Amino acid sequence: MVEKILGKDEPLPETWPVSGTTGYDFLNLLNGLFVQTTNERAMNETYVRFIRRRISLEDLVYESKKLIMRASMASEINVLGHQLNLLSERDRRSRDFTLNSLTNAIREIIACFPVYRTYSTEGPEPLLDRDRAYIRLAVARAKRRNAALSGHVFDFVRSLLLKEWDERTSQDRREQLRFVMKFQQMTSPVTAKGIEDTAFYLYNRLVSLNDVGGNPELFGVTPATFHKHLRERQGRWPFSLSATSTHDTKRSEDTRARINVLSEIPREWRACVNRWAKLTRKYKIDVEGQLVPDRNEEYLFYQALVGVWPLTSLDHAQYRTFRERVQEYMNKALREGKTHTSWVNPDQGYEGAMRQFVESILDRTRPNAFLDEFLPFQQRIAQWGMWNALSQVVLKVTAPGVPDFYQGSELWDFSLVDPDNRRPVDYEMRATLVHALQRALAECGSDLRPLVRTLLAERIDGRIKLYTTMKALNFRREHRSLFHQGEYIPLDGCGTKQEHCYAFARLHREQAVVTVVPRLVGSLTGDAMTSPVGLDVWGDTYVAVPSWRPDSSYRNLFTGERLSTQTVGDRQMLPMADVLCEFPVALLERLT
Repeated sequence: MVEKILGKDEPLPETWPVSGTTGYDFLNLLNGLFVQTTNERAMNETYVRFIRRRISLEDLVYESKKLIMRASMASEINVLGHQLNLLSERDRRSRDFTLNSLTNAIREIIACFPVYRTYSTEGPEPLLDRDRAYIRLAVARAKRRNAALSGHVFDFVRSLLLKEWDERTSQDRREQLRFVMKFQQMTSPVTAKGIEDTAFYLYNRLVSLNDVGGNPELFGVTPATFHKHLRERQGRWPFSLSATSTHDTKRSEDTRARINVLSEIPREWRACVNRWAKLTRKYKIDVEGQLVPDRNEEYLFYQALVGVWPLTSLDHAQYRTFRERVQEYMNKALREGKTHTSWVNPDQGYEGAMRQFVESILDRTRPNAFLDEFLPFQQRIAQWGMWNALSQVVLKVTAPGVPDFYQGSELWDFSLVDPDNRRPVDYEMRATLVHALQRALAECGSDLRPLVRTLLAERIDGRIKLYTTMKALNFRREHRSLFHQGEYIPLDGCGTKQEHCYAFARLHREQAVVTVVPRLVGSLTGDAMTSPVGLDVWGDTYVAVPSWRPDSSYRNLFTGERLSTQTVGDRQMLPMADVLCEFPVALLERLT
């Protein structure tokens, strides 16, 4: 595996001798499946009206990368500028370029670079066509943003990066290659620090989209797009990792699953944040003429709170720990955003005001109008978020790729960015739960419905996620060839709720398994306490399955139920009300 962060529309080079990436591309595509793409405009308007200004992500990334190059990486850029200046002095066509103009050109090109880096080698091999395109695009963008600077300076840098050698000496060529290699090494950290560690804390429209390797401008992923990517994955990178949480993600998979629900209820979300802002205004502190937090930071805070709030009630000590976690997260977010404070120049007054704001808002020792308003809303989001999270687990295990599980994610895990996601994990408790589930499975025999009904009723304790993970992984282990070599077949459906169903089949020789999960459950059920199961939820909706004869049989691996297909037109289909009759996700093994 290669820990390669792919940029927008950037493919992994097929010539690389690797099995794939460490999974951030999968993470962001899967996450986008649970965002309501049709509500993008409404969420845009809510964000703009709340923070009272419009933010362009492209401009924000550009400015953030330039900030990084002026501050924490200034010395590296200056070294690169001096290196380029020496090269320019060796040719009459470029010797009049000043050190300042050359250094500025480097900054501007890096700030406009569309991917993390290119991969030119020290040998005579030509650049990949894709790398040539990225370099040309970066220079073209830099020229547009800097009309007052000579275009010849940018052209000079571009010719070096493209290895367009002319009659220069071999000694010059070695120095030119050295510059190109150094430039390539510079674009990655600037991009990572500028985007992931700056812009992602400032562009807060829907923060579940702000994760490593993600593109927050891409407001969700349609089922058709996700199917397309998974088919390509099976054909090209069948052993690439499928991650949903890592040590480096900004939010855990279950936290993102909750925040995604906000995309389904933009009007209610707008009404809530506006009410909360009025209720909490009295807790803001004036620091040198600036109310803390500012509107953008406040918008981030409400989303973080929706995502991280515990499922169970907390005693006094536990609640104090939780409040401190939120305070530490907001402090890190402020420093990463680098607007009012930063790691290199911390503003203790501003940070202290934010800490006090969080403490006042979360104070439950007195009547608290904010918590009275917030908690009923959050508890509804939390219920819908659990269904999103279970769907993610099943898709991760059965989609093309190798499923990857981060420590602690076997149960519900509502973590934020490190160090919050690196807290100790109670493995002994998880092992105990696994053994208990194994005993319960043995006692159930072939009918697992009594067990899953209990897990569904007691879903807050997380065993339902552990059970889903266990059953899916065990089936995958027992059918290696089906998942390693099996074809990926998108499945569609029909009926009034078909947009809420995502399904595909894995086929290999005589083996077949069908994955069926719900999506956009908030707008599917309406009532947060209603599980996405049964006829009342799914009505007349059907899902197609790969069968060539009527009354083909399937077994639901989570419940033990046997299902028979129905002929609808020229296809074999199953009613969603039967597929998700008892359990909110399904793995259907075809019985041959």
